[in-house]
Amino acid sequence: MKAETLEKIKQELSSWPDMEAMPQVLHGFLLERLEQEVEDCYDIFSYRNEPLHRSVTAYYHEETHEYKLRVKIGLIEFCNIAYISEDVEVFRAHTEERLGDYLHSLTVFDEKSLGTILRQKKVTSWEAAKDLPEELEGFTLFIRPQEPVKINNGSFIILDYVDFSIESSVTIYYNLYRDEFFGEARIRSIPDVSYDFDATELGELEARLQRDLEARLHEVRMRANAQKKE
Repeated sequence: MKAETLEKIKQELSSWPDMEAMPQVLHGFLLERLEQEVEDCYDIFSYRNEPLHRSVTAYYHEETHEYKLRVKIGLIEFCNIAYISEDVEVFRAHTEERLGDYLHSLTVFDEKSLGTILRQKKVTSWEAAKDLPEELEGFTLFIRPQEPVKINNGSFIILDYVDFSIESSVTIYYNLYRDEFFGEARIRSIPDVSYDFDATELGELEARLQRDLEARLHEVRMRANAQKKE
């Protein structure tokens, strides 16, 4: 990060007096003041809930010259676009007004947040989802179709098998704009795209999961283990 950018950030953050008064615990999330450079970002603070494997981090992104909120759910990270602002005062106001409610939303499932299209897909009442094993190939069912998680760009996580010990997972998403289910793996936290689970209807997705899910999880584990040895 450029020295002038760092100086600008620190000067702007000095006008955030209430940061010292931020609650240490908020809806089960613990506050951590960071104030550190991470590549082209400056992480300001985070709220983390380790048992739920969820966190949010406030940061400044040098590339876009904006303050942002990075969200991590399991191994999946994304930027909550509702908080993006070039103005530190606007970012501060949004954080103070909305962050508590947002953290609470990360701890409870609210079906109203899914929107009409996903409800019409009947993902939460998908019968086949009731038979999904809690563990498969050493991966644990972290997010299940009965409680999808909204992320960005019209996408929802509807299924996520994770092994946090090797930072690897297989995730199934639904995107309401494309009206499509699709899958992605993470191997030692690095995304790995696969088209094995592309589908437009639950019945088609169900067939693909029965055919390929166990094999895909096995492949991810083998590749993660191989990378560790390297």
